Amino acid sequence: MTFASGGMIFIGLFLIGGVISGIRQGLKLLAALAGVGAAMAITAGVMWWQ
Repeated sequence: MTFASGGMIFIGLFLIGGVISGIRQGLKLLAALAGVGAAMAITAGVMWWQ
């Protein structure tokens, strides 16, 4: 695992926390944007994994 892939996976997990926070606060747009960002970051991290 490279530093970049680990960082992207960490950012994706951080954004999943943002999804949970957005849902709890009733901010559906924030939750949706954080969900898209999390999916993209985790996908990038997995694809970078060597």
